[in-house]
Amino acid sequence: MFPDFLTKPTKNGVLLASSFLLSFSLLACSSDSNESEKPTPTPAYTAIPSSIGIVGDPKDVTVTTSAGTVLMGGSTDVDGAMKWMINKSIGGDVVIIRASGTTGYNQYLYDLVKVNGIRQVNSVETLLINSAELANNPKVAERIKEAEMLFIAGGDQANYIRFWRNTPVEEALNYLINVKKVPVGGTSAGCAILGEAVFTAENNTITSEEALLNPFNSKITLAKSDFINNPFLKNTITDTHYNNPDRKGRQITFLARLATEFNWQQPKGIGVQEQTAVCIDENGKAVVYGTGFAYFLKASSEKPEKCVAGSKLNWINNKKAVQAYLIGGKETGNGSFNLTNWTTISGGIYQNMYVTDGVLSIE
Repeated sequence: MFPDFLTKPTKNGVLLASSFLLSFSLLACSSDSNESEKPTPTPAYTAIPSSIGIVGDPKDVTVTTSAGTVLMGGSTDVDGAMKWMINKSIGGDVVIIRASGTTGYNQYLYDLVKVNGIRQVNSVETLLINSAELANNPKVAERIKEAEMLFIAGGDQANYIRFWRNTPVEEALNYLINVKKVPVGGTSAGCAILGEAVFTAENNTITSEEALLNPFNSKITLAKSDFINNPFLKNTITDTHYNNPDRKGRQITFLARLATEFNWQQPKGIGVQEQTAVCIDENGKAVVYGTGFAYFLKASSEKPEKCVAGSKLNWINNKKAVQAYLIGGKETGNGSFNLTNWTTISGGIYQNMYVTDGVLSIE
């Protein structure tokens, strides 16, 4: 192990051996010292509370995004609208929030847009925020604020109102929309909470027939939203699954309530059919993607003739109580609607809606 001159029984043999060992030890210490100066490896990703899965690079990226809003009508998601959002996120991080369900959006959105084989998002993470405790957790809100695209999944809007309103999650959503200006959208219940007025569904859902026969039915729980503040959805209430006849009549009833109880002047509504999405850009111009129609509803200046508890709704106004503009969707966008003035429109058709003794008519 040692050279011969160190192992021979000489007078200074022990001293020489000891000196060699000391020198060897010092060299070893010097080597360890150099190793300690190397950069510390990046620690493994630690999921925040509420995270149920992430794909892609967990390290946060910072890019300059373009604002936008997506109102999706439910059922199968609209690829064209999702691509529209991803293109506005400029390679950033996508966050999905929900109060029930799983990570079904993660791989779908991560793989959806590729250029020369390169994915156009950094990561996709799903947060299951199913309690007020999680919605009040600052780490959850901070993760939302890091997003360059946020999408609210379907579910039960009553839970979104119950768990998220007046919490840091609410503040984070409004930060993304109004300060950071990233694309934010939702489908079904996730779309229903994006307008200034919201049908909260806190007493369960309601059909059109029930609403039209009694516009103050206890199931109609409306709130002027102190929740989501989107500048292009002021004075507006959204609804989804609009293929269902049970949606049009109830949204007309919602508008009647907003005109009478809330005293809104010409309240507005946007109704979106399934497999269809309204995409609103940073200037308020809306285009429609998907296979169905979007309805842009504007109430007349005349309030309902009769909108009281226990009585059938009457809102006729010369058969022009509510004017609807319908735009069909295509993957390339077909027609447009300017939400800054509600008059600069193209590519659609007009319909008039009115209610006589609780019966909805569309002409």
